[in-house]
Amino acid sequence: MNAVFPGSFDPITSGHMDVLTRAVKIFDHVTVTVMHNARKQGRHLFTLDERLEILRQATAHFGNVSVDSFGGLLVDYMARQPGGVILRGLRAVSDYEYELQIAHLNRQIGDAETVFIMAATRWSFVSSSMVREIASYGGDVSEMVPRASAGALRQKFADVYAEREAAQAGAARSAADQTPTV
Repeated sequence: MNAVFPGSFDPITSGHMDVLTRAVKIFDHVTVTVMHNARKQGRHLFTLDERLEILRQATAHFGNVSVDSFGGLLVDYMARQPGGVILRGLRAVSDYEYELQIAHLNRQIGDAETVFIMAATRWSFVSSSMVREIASYGGDVSEMVPRASAGALRQKFADVYAEREAAQAGAARSAADQTPTV
């Protein structure tokens, strides 16, 4: 059986990777697919092509994962993926209520089944939007995202990271200068 793991992946996080790592052991093949919504154009930090490239890099070590994108209804995409189920990751109970509603709609309008995998507790607080916010201030997100996402975020916010690192280096020099000698 195959699974389709849809999302915006702006960028992919360690929580997404945790769900995917467990899914590849359950399903014969998993397609990670970036949802492309023309109405949300300009709301993403990364372009569609950038997100696809980050995903390809982050998932390259999996032998049974492919990366794709689609626009429109997920059930229409699923109709072109015979024998597949929708894979969704859950972080908390609050995610479940929303995802359950979407799962029921997908089954109602397109006869598409959804399988949920809970992200590990250590990733329950991590979301793409929070990662983007921390990175926009030059914060360290390397534990919250795969290497490909961390590199892309660092590149996207290069000026902020350079400024923060310069300030930290200056503070360290200042503290060293004020250390009394005996």
